[in-house]
Amino acid sequence: MAEVLGRGGHMASEVVNCSAPDTGNMEVLARYGSLEQQKKWLIPLLNGEIRSAFAMTERFVSSSDARNIRTSIRREGDEIVVNGHKWWISGAGDPRTKVHLVMGKSDPENPNGYRQQSVVIVPADAPGVRVVRAMEVFGYDDAPEGHCEVTYDNVRVPLENLVLGWGRGFEIIQGRLGPGRIHHCMRSIGAASRALDLMLQRVTDPSRKTFGKFLYEHGTVVADIAKSRAEIESARLLVLSAALQIDKHKAKGALREIGLAKFVVPEMACTVVDRAMQAFGAEGLSQDQELASMFAQLRTLRLADGPDAVHIQQVGQRELRRAPELHKRAAELREKETAKLHSAGVKAHL
Repeated sequence: MAEVLGRGGHMASEVVNCSAPDTGNMEVLARYGSLEQQKKWLIPLLNGEIRSAFAMTERFVSSSDARNIRTSIRREGDEIVVNGHKWWISGAGDPRTKVHLVMGKSDPENPNGYRQQSVVIVPADAPGVRVVRAMEVFGYDDAPEGHCEVTYDNVRVPLENLVLGWGRGFEIIQGRLGPGRIHHCMRSIGAASRALDLMLQRVTDPSRKTFGKFLYEHGTVVADIAKSRAEIESARLLVLSAALQIDKHKAKGALREIGLAKFVVPEMACTVVDRAMQAFGAEGLSQDQELASMFAQLRTLRLADGPDAVHIQQVGQRELRRAPELHKRAAELREKETAKLHSAGVKAHL
């Protein structure tokens, strides 16, 4: 479904109430929220009556490492007080957004860096919540939802707004971001497929012939088409493999597959859209075609939910951890082969 919606652009997923960040927030509330939290926030989200935001990324720290988060979440009596400065908070500018899920540090002295964070539910209209501005991506502000800079200044919410428990924030974001990355990847594949369709129409349009030839008869256009199709099909199989592992082993047991999809698919989609823009010439970069905005959205996914460079590093490190076992097996094989040769009267050292 996410792939089909990806073909329809930004509005398609919103029409069927499957757009980010709402889908991820629904999953958080369904999986980790209390019955009261689900009744108050999840049901309206599922019904499409309200929208939401997830506030994690911060302006003044490298937020790709969640342990760097500085936003303070502390308990005062029966209340939780939130102070922090976030940005790139998708959906925060939408007047329909009624709730933020905010991640911050509740136990900064905990020796376990992954138990310092908590997630709390903050009503969008709570005193002290301020949307500073909408950030632009290549000049697009994605109105009305926006990707906003938001401050939380002594925001007070009831204690029951804590999600799951103190120090469970990292657990929550891992459960949220894994499936979310899969959704983003499948939407990216849908967008890449749409871009390829547009390119095919353009290069076979008789009115666009140059020097008496169709555009596809020039240069490397046919090769671009073939490579785009191959890359789309390969990416789809990669994401489906990741989804299967999530079904079998949950997100925690599918980190390698999720990481592979996260850094392969957005880059692939950007490449396919870039080829389509090249086929359209200057028009492909303009507001008269959907390709430019499509590229802007896809380029953000190399950073959203974690930079692809982080996932490349993690996948590479996981592969390196296999090396000792490979060396061990190779040594055992050499010993067996040497023994066989010796038993046959052959002197050899492998």
